[in-house]
Amino acid sequence: MTSIKEQAAISRLLSFLHDWDNAGKVARSHILDSFIKANQGKTAPELEQEFSQGGSLFLVRLTTWLRLIYMTGSCLDKLLKSIGIFLSAVSSNRYLKEFLEVGGVLTLLEILGMEKIKEEDKKESIRLLQVIANTGRKYKELICESYGVRSIAEFLAKSKSEETQEEVQILMDSLVHGNPKYQNQVYKGLIALLPCASPKAQQLSLQTLRTAQSIIGTTHPSIVDCVLKVLCTMHLEVQYEAIELIKDLVNYDVCQALLKGLVALLIPSVKETSKPQPKILNDSSVPQFTAHLPVFLQQAAAAKAIGVLARSNTSVAEELLHQRVVHSLMAAMGNTDHSNSQRQASLTLEYLVQMFPVVEEHVRRSMGEGLYQLFLSNAEDLYMKIDSIQADILAANKVNVSKGSAPRPAPRAPRPARSVVLQRRFPPQLELSPRRSRAREAGLRHLLPEGRYGRKGVTEPCGPSGGAGAAVQGARQAGPGVTLTATPPAPGGRLRGARGSCRLARTQ
Repeated sequence: MTSIKEQAAISRLLSFLHDWDNAGKVARSHILDSFIKANQGKTAPELEQEFSQGGSLFLVRLTTWLRLIYMTGSCLDKLLKSIGIFLSAVSSNRYLKEFLEVGGVLTLLEILGMEKIKEEDKKESIRLLQVIANTGRKYKELICESYGVRSIAEFLAKSKSEETQEEVQILMDSLVHGNPKYQNQVYKGLIALLPCASPKAQQLSLQTLRTAQSIIGTTHPSIVDCVLKVLCTMHLEVQYEAIELIKDLVNYDVCQALLKGLVALLIPSVKETSKPQPKILNDSSVPQFTAHLPVFLQQAAAAKAIGVLARSNTSVAEELLHQRVVHSLMAAMGNTDHSNSQRQASLTLEYLVQMFPVVEEHVRRSMGEGLYQLFLSNAEDLYMKIDSIQADILAANKVNVSKGSAPRPAPRAPRPARSVVLQRRFPPQLELSPRRSRAREAGLRHLLPEGRYGRKGVTEPCGPSGGAGAAVQGARQAGPGVTLTATPPAPGGRLRGARGSCRLARTQ
């Protein structure tokens, strides 16, 4: 039999639920305010004690009302905060399962796509999805199976609040961690966000892509074009994140395509630079802006990215030389329509000239001595000092640092086939034994029999062809030293009985 306290608590719970069931929108709004103020931060056992072990009865009423009114948006923020108290409470697995069983995830994702709902209400929906995703792997998979990645990515691209977009980034980062089944889906969703019109969404997507790329380990073929197109942005924070991602991508299999694309951006195509300007830009009363600004911004960013890559990795710098980056950089230096392109290209070319002598040789020859000395004196400010003729020289350069002249380590020269060169310097006075000295004075030579050295031999006169021994003896008498060049037997022959040759040359 229940105690008096338990009966009183049950009576309070029934009274509270009765008031909720009979209340209208305004009364329910006041009930939610009181609930949020009294129960914020409580654990699941504390909530059960507050509701006399009937917390689930109030939660099911909240989720039911959510499904009824979420399209209208009335009291939605308070309702989502009240549900969040249950879901974020410690030991709230039971509450979470009850919320998911009634389709809570689908309702939250639908809220993100409703245009009439306020931004604050959508942010609360994102926070609830964060709580669900952080609970475990199976809950992340449930969000992805409910087409959650698409809904979340679209909301990130359309959101007007930077705080809300940062909350979405936290959710996307959570979905890419510990979710091997659907991490590729999140990765592709982030790539699809790069062409969007929101600079903040581009920045956050690039940041999360760096994390996702390290987790997945492989690249998607479309990532190169998407990242290169981001370089045309006017926002430096987006450009910075794009260059940081490019630094990571050069370590993957898209390195060649990425470097080739960067070099191609240094010389915009004729089609891009020949688009007609709007008539308003021809009016003398308004400031004159070029119609090709995005293309030139992309050109300057590409020159900057190439400089960053060349400074960080010498092998990448050598590969860039094979892509004729020197020719493209000099052409960008001649673009008088955009000074930042000239400046970034000059700084990058200055590093390559200092790093590789072959580049210095080609650049000096192409520029001419006067322009080259001006370039060396201050590369960063060169664009302010050159005239139109010098700019045309740079734009029309024909520099070609090909693979043959690239600074690859030179291979070792092959050794001559079994050729040995010996040098021996004899002193002017040789100390000989008395017997051999007398034989030398008489023009005789001392022969040793076959076998080991040191055995007794025979002394006989030197013939007209005294051989190598006579030549050496004559060389000793003629001068202070000789050079002996000996060639061993031809390869493949037997060592025993094989004959070689020797040649003597006077050593000065």
